[in-house]
Order: sequence, then C-alpha cells, then structure tokens
Amino acid sequence: MSTVEKQLEDVRATIDEEVPRHITVSEVTYEGPELVIYTRDPKAFADGDLVRRLASKLRKRITVRADPDVLTRPEQAEEQIRELLPDDAGVSDIQFLRDTGEVLVEAENPGQVIGRGGETLQEITRTVGWSPEVRRTPPIESPTVSNVRRFLTQERDDRRDILERVGRQIHRDPMSDEEWVRVSTLGGCHETGRSAFVVSTADTRVLVDCGDKPGDRTEQPYLDVPEAIGSGATSLDAVVLTHAHLDHSALVPMLFERGYDGPVYCTEPTRDLLALLTLDHADRTDPPYGTEMVREAVKHCITLEYGDVTDIAPDVKLTLHDAGHALGSSVVHFHIGDGLYNVAFSGDIRYDSTRLFDGAVNEFPRVETLVLESTYGGRNDYQTDQDDAERKLRNLLQGAADRDGTVFLPVHAASRAQELLLVLEEAMREGDVPELPVYLDGMIWEATALHTTYPDYLKRGVRDRVRDREDNPFLADQFTPVESGDDREAIAARDEGSVVLAPPHMLTDGPSREWLAHLAPDADTTIVFPDHQAQGTLGERVQRGANEVRVDGETVPVEARVETVDGFSGHADRQGLENFVKTMHPRPDKVLCVHGESSPTQDLSSSLYHDYNLRTFSPENLETFRFV
Repeated sequence: MSTVEKQLEDVRATIDEEVPRHITVSEVTYEGPELVIYTRDPKAFADGDLVRRLASKLRKRITVRADPDVLTRPEQAEEQIRELLPDDAGVSDIQFLRDTGEVLVEAENPGQVIGRGGETLQEITRTVGWSPEVRRTPPIESPTVSNVRRFLTQERDDRRDILERVGRQIHRDPMSDEEWVRVSTLGGCHETGRSAFVVSTADTRVLVDCGDKPGDRTEQPYLDVPEAIGSGATSLDAVVLTHAHLDHSALVPMLFERGYDGPVYCTEPTRDLLALLTLDHADRTDPPYGTEMVREAVKHCITLEYGDVTDIAPDVKLTLHDAGHALGSSVVHFHIGDGLYNVAFSGDIRYDSTRLFDGAVNEFPRVETLVLESTYGGRNDYQTDQDDAERKLRNLLQGAADRDGTVFLPVHAASRAQELLLVLEEAMREGDVPELPVYLDGMIWEATALHTTYPDYLKRGVRDRVRDREDNPFLADQFTPVESGDDREAIAARDEGSVVLAPPHMLTDGPSREWLAHLAPDADTTIVFPDHQAQGTLGERVQRGANEVRVDGETVPVEARVETVDGFSGHADRQGLENFVKTMHPRPDKVLCVHGESSPTQDLSSSLYHDYNLRTFSPENLETFRFV
C-alpha cells in the first residue's frame, strides 16, 4: 500500500468516526488540494455543520459529492432548483454533471443563488442531492468565458484524472529529511519581462511565472537549467502564475509542449485571461507551442480565491493576495515546511488604489524574503498623481475635440484599458469633455467582458455599478469595438474628434502598430502613453521623440503630438514601492529587487537597504539564493 493510500485509509477512518452511522460514505479521494467525499446521502451532509467539523478535524478543504445512482433525475432537479431560487437571481443556464454529481448554475446574480452564508446552496443539495457550483452570467457576452467553461465541462473526466494525480502528489510523504529553501532567478532580472523564478526545497520545485520579453520574443527564461526543466519538465511540482500579462505568462503553454503535466495555480480571472492572451499570442506570433498547448494549460489550471491557504506540495502552502495591478493579479505567498520559511513574490503591484482596483495587500502571517518588482524603482521614477493624470487626459481630450483630432492610447488590453474607460465614461457623462466616439480595438472589448464577469475582483463602487445592468459603466454608448483592419483605415480617415484604445501598450505588434502607421503622420493626433515603455521597444522610441519610425518595413513620420500620462500605470512608482515595503507587516528580512532595468533595480535595492536596514539584492539572471 502506498503512503497516500495509507493516508487516505486513516482519513477514511476518521470520517467514519465522525459521520453518523446512517450516512454512507462510498469513496474518499484527493482531487488537487481538496479532499473529496462521495456519499449516497448528500442531503444528510447538507444538514448541520458536519462538513465544517470534518474540515476542522482533518485540517483539509473538503468537497462532498453524491454517488450518481442516488441523484434526482436532472429534469425533476432543474424544476426544483428553479423553484428554490428567487426570480432576481437571473438564472440563464443549468447543467448537470452526473459523473461528479455537480450541477452548474449560471446566473446574473450569483449571490441570490448562494444565499446568506451559503444557505441556498445547502437547500439545493438537501432538496435534489446534487452539489451546486455557481457561475456568473457575463453582462457582456464573452466568447472566452463561454469557451473556457464549455471546454472544462467537456474535459471533466480528464480534469478529474489530473486532479487525482495532483492530489496524490501533494499529499505524498516527504522524500528527504533535509530542510532548505532556495530561489533561483531564470528571467526578469535587470530587465522588464520574461519573469520566471523557481522556489526549491529538498522535496519540491515550484515555478513562479513564465513570461516572454516585450520587444524581443526570442529571449526566453533560462528554463533548461537543472533547477527548472533541465532534468525534465516533470521535475516541477507546480507552476504558480501571478497574473496573465504576457511578460509573466506567455510561455506557460510551452511548458506543456515540453512535457510538463502538473498544476497551474492562479485566480479564476487569471485563468481566463491566460486563455485569451496566449491564444492571441499564438495566432499573431510564432511561439514555440500551438493552440492545443494553450488548452492543456487551461485544463491544468487550479483556481484559488484570495486568502485561501492551499497545500500545493508536502512542504509548501500557497496563498494568493490581491496585487492591485490587473484583473485577478496576485501577490504570491509561500509558507514552507512546518514554519521553516516564508517567501512572497510581489508579481506586478500597484500599492495605491485606482478607480478599478484596491491597492496591493502587504499583510501576511510571516515573510522572511520578499521578491519585489522594480519597474519604477529608479530614484526619479515618481508618477503623476492620479487626479492630476485624469485632469491632463481631460485637457488632451478637449484639445482633440476642438481640432477634430484623435487621441490614440496604446494600452494593455486587460485592466489599463478598463481603467481608462472608467475615466472616459465619467468625463463624458458629467460633461467635463464633449462626447466623443471611443474605439476599442484588438482584445479590449473581450477583456472588458471578462472584467464584468468577475466584478468581485474590482473596487467596490465599480463592482456595484457592473452588477447594475442599467448603470454598467462599460456599456456606455460611446464605446465601439473595432472589427477589422478596414475599420481602422476608415476611422483614421474621418475628420472628427475621437479616441482610440489599442493593444499592445509598447507597440511591439498587433493593432496598435497599425494605428500608429495611420495616425502618427497626422499633426492633429495626440499619442498618449499611459504605461511603462520597456527599453528597445517601438513605444519607447516614439515616447522619446523619434521623428520617424519603421513600422512593418515602412518608414512612418511622427508628426503627432506625443504625451506621457503615467498616473494610470498598473505599477507602483518609486514611492509606492517604498511604501509597500515600509508598511508591510511583518517587514521582511531580505528583499530581492527584480523586474526592472538595471538602474531602477539597483536604485531601489540601495534605498531599501539604507532607509530600512534590510538586506537587499539586485540579482542577475541565473543566480540562486539559499535562505535556510
């Protein structure tokens, strides 16, 4: 008998002791980090606090599912479920998954399906036996959300096999008595992009992020070293994704191309954005993977909510916290061993709140080492106050309206675009600027649909408006998706004031380059950069004042005005990064400054050392730090 089988046998014995004799437990298994109990009496488990007592006793997350042969017939169950739910729940779809005993309820108002303290969910199980899973109906139709949900439903059997295998890996016995912790830098050091780090213990290897480098897609993280997949991709126990921007996620599907078959931990919106962005990346570039590997990556995603403490290996617990940078972005916290050591990775953070998101979380039970982004870590990297940035943007919009010109904003499709849409919607609704058509190109409309699908990840005021169909700011009449290249040419030729948002934000490829070619020669155009432009990118050259640039083999004169309005960045500036560390509780002993060019990372590292008496480092790629 394997150690996991023995462990499950002991768990089963504890469950049998706690569960009343009239309740039948037919199977106990691990599925990912959860313990799953299959029973012929699901209605009995829904009564009282039995599951809560078992979770406390076993110190595990528990899911209860019904044996298929005791479930109410789907036709009858659907009728009963609809009778239990109020009309304002807005139920749009109900699907039954007999193999797992789950019923998927999609509704406009999931809170009405869940009920206070989950009481409506419990009532559904008591009535029909099925275990309900609730999903939000997107206010804006999203092909990405629909396709991901359909795909994961179709792949339910494979998913269960994957989760059972992962569960056994998580709950295996430790293979070594040694105790040590290392962090290896595989990318993202003295550079912006290709973020990749490995956290190693005597038993476990976890890869944090796997991105590419904006402006040079040929530069990949150093994955072939022994600490990563040099000894085989199966040597990795897990991948943890801070967020879905391509400089952190683009090469996750490549891991599956190279033989990785383990879990990818992230938030639910990060999973969906990963699908959207990497599929688009695979279509527009020549990445080392095909679309099938994107589906593999999505199939292996295990989604977590902020604050959930989750076992991902015998000696590693993972918790995700809001990073304030993008939809579903996370500060990643690892608790290693039995209180041995704690490491946090900031990913990309915004410490101050914005219109769209609350600021990054920086309170943890323990943190000895912080791996901190340094994009704006330079001594002079102070961003414009957001109120001042919004005032400047409104002035630029007014100027465009006065001369029938275009304001062109190259932006991240996900989160920066939505931040700006909130500013534009309010400015036009309140009459601060004339109403102008706002054209949304590339993936911006689809990314906006994703933001409306997950309002719980947004700031409270925005969250409430998104839930109100009559007041949803992203459904403003001025917002118009751009359908094709022909539309771009026609819109650029119009003699009217307008606003264009297009990704990517550094003009590295995609629709923003085409817009640049159309609009840069026009002196009535204003090009506005609201976010960081990495060295060597086309965006940086334009931002620095180039008189002409090469776009897809053609020389394009730059007659347009060029402005930077950096208060909209999703990154903390120098003061925000220092404040994140200064107010961090507890304050770490060591800080590794990464994800920034050489000067900013060194400046920030030096400042944190002198001002806060911390041991700080500005590592190069391919360095390893041992902490215990």
